[in-house]
Amino acid sequence: MKQRKKHQSIGLIAGYAMILSATTVYGQQQDTTKVVELDEVIVTATRGEKNLNNIGRSITVITSNNIKNSGASTVSELLNQEEGFYIVGAQQNPGSLNNIFTRGANSNHTVIMIDGVRITDPSSTDNSIDLSELSLANVERIEVVRGSHSTLYGSSAIGGVINIITGKNNQTPGIHVDADIKGGLFGKTGSIVSENLLLNYTHKTGLYVNAEVFNNMSKGFNSTVDTITNPNAYKHPDMSDGFKKTDIIGKIGYKTNNLDLYAGYKKVSQNLDIDDGAFKDDENYTINFNRSLFTYGASYKFNEKFSVRFNGGMSDMVRKVIDDSSQIDDAGTTDKSYFRGKYSATLGNNELQFNYNIKGLQLVAGGGLSKETMSTETYYFSDQWGVYESKSNLDSLNINTTTSSGFLHADLNGELFNELFKPYSLGLGARFINHSAFGSTLTYEVNPSIKIKENSLLYFSYSTGFNAPSLYQLYSPEKDFNSGITRGNKTLKPEVSRTWEIGIKQKVNNNLWWNVCYFNTIVENVVDYVYLWNRNQEIDLLSYLDYLGDTYINLGKQTNRGIEFSIHSKISDKLIVSGNFSLVNGKLEYNPENIDIAHTQGNHIQLFSNGAFISKEVESIGLVRRPNTENINLTYMPVKKLALRVDVKYVGARNDIYYNASLGPYGALGTVGVEDYTLLDFSTKYEIKKDLSVMIRVENILNTKYYEIRGYATRGRGVYGGIRYSF
Repeated sequence: MKQRKKHQSIGLIAGYAMILSATTVYGQQQDTTKVVELDEVIVTATRGEKNLNNIGRSITVITSNNIKNSGASTVSELLNQEEGFYIVGAQQNPGSLNNIFTRGANSNHTVIMIDGVRITDPSSTDNSIDLSELSLANVERIEVVRGSHSTLYGSSAIGGVINIITGKNNQTPGIHVDADIKGGLFGKTGSIVSENLLLNYTHKTGLYVNAEVFNNMSKGFNSTVDTITNPNAYKHPDMSDGFKKTDIIGKIGYKTNNLDLYAGYKKVSQNLDIDDGAFKDDENYTINFNRSLFTYGASYKFNEKFSVRFNGGMSDMVRKVIDDSSQIDDAGTTDKSYFRGKYSATLGNNELQFNYNIKGLQLVAGGGLSKETMSTETYYFSDQWGVYESKSNLDSLNINTTTSSGFLHADLNGELFNELFKPYSLGLGARFINHSAFGSTLTYEVNPSIKIKENSLLYFSYSTGFNAPSLYQLYSPEKDFNSGITRGNKTLKPEVSRTWEIGIKQKVNNNLWWNVCYFNTIVENVVDYVYLWNRNQEIDLLSYLDYLGDTYINLGKQTNRGIEFSIHSKISDKLIVSGNFSLVNGKLEYNPENIDIAHTQGNHIQLFSNGAFISKEVESIGLVRRPNTENINLTYMPVKKLALRVDVKYVGARNDIYYNASLGPYGALGTVGVEDYTLLDFSTKYEIKKDLSVMIRVENILNTKYYEIRGYATRGRGVYGGIRYSF
């Protein structure tokens, strides 16, 4: 097995070598058609317009053409093809929880934005967003900046920043329509159907109106892996888990050369059948999620030197969970329990920024204010062993936090002083943050770079970052009856990070470019969920009677390091090849000296994440669900209207987690190995005429059996097609 894994990985890496050697020959042919527009302007990396090839950070721009030709149906699937990302759930059944791990960072260490407005889920335990809610409806482009970026984007920007930019006006005045429908079959019973309709009206004065509806429905998928082999054991007659999703989008704006005004609205509605856990089916467990997102913005360019921009947004989200009684035998007996939960939250952001540009200097300064709230209402009933009923409602607690901040960032080029120093650049920035719960903190970055040649950029960056504790971690009111210790911990400090990165970007010519980088990130004050046990009892003798509650504390130090490489090439007029790989590893360290004794009252600390008691320094090598990944895609166009594409994805072996009842009196999370896998996809697109095209896609051609999360099913082989009409 080890030899097979090694050969698969070596085979894909060898593919990159062949790409590089082939493109070294063919790349000498100049062509006006570029594979990737390196001269394209990007705004997310510096909050100002700057040439992609001149920015000393690891960046990806996914254009509208990239999106249309990728074969991806969701933002998760699209990002999963890029280096530095592994999104757990992207290959599972539609609607499955999608957690993003950028460069090995935790799932709440990546900032996700829509038109520059942060979106999270303050009602979740760690304030991370479930990427399954992000469809590709009305997505014009996606800008990705890897690495710590808290100086420009504040909390959570430890792993990276993803800015999803929606469509605005059309270049041609008039009415425009873009409609497509897709459908397919997966495995023996699974099916997916999606429809999308976009209407745009653009007036010659710059006024535009967009309206879009996206609908997706799947059925026949079983989210968990069926392990019931005893023919006499009870099995639900219908173990499938359906998913329905609707996005309604509207946007109105006015755009000229100097002025840009807009207001947008997005309504996300999702209904999903879920199961009890790994290998545990449940026929009556559902989640309904709704988000209403308002965004707005205004920018004005006074002249070539000075511009001002204001943007903001408000999210209102509600997640409703119902776990009704489940049938447990053929006689119709149920487990006689019922749970209902309502989790609501709001998130508001407003920012103002100023840009000043002269030869050799780009200066951006600004500030912002954000507020997030959350509330929970739950009800549980059981009469399995006698009637038991419990209720909770957190509305009266008015749980919220506010954050204010100001930032300053300067990009200096040597030409500011003398033309001889033009190859040298230096980025400097700082952000001051004041948080209503933990007080003030400061982040900064230093980012020098040098152009070795006209199209070769060597860069280095050192940056600090932070991640604010979630509302749940701060204020969850659940309290142990004996100790009085609450689950929420109002004394939590923010997680803070230090990241350094070194890399090189090489543009050989208009048809070939590649980049490689090494990064190292250390996150301190990592927030951990822990059990508390009676300090007066020896650890080896602890029993249920010694339990004193659970809580969140700052305890760990996490280290992530790795290498990323990507290459894009147009080998000939008919053949385009690209590929990337990411190697990542890390460790967790725990020191009892970091424990907040005042909150824990000096009791024994047991980590829920691995069951270890923190009575001495503990080190855990390796991070769960952080595999090495490799991607290769090849596009062949035998004739102008036909494109054939092959995608190969390799995901390395890694550890997953599961509940292990033997780890302490209450159990904790253990780790188990999950095997590597390689997926092969094929898609074809044919343009019938200018405004009409059809596509066919085959996913997982070899029907590879694999896990993303142990115990949860993946889609298996899928065949689907679609038709698109636009004018």
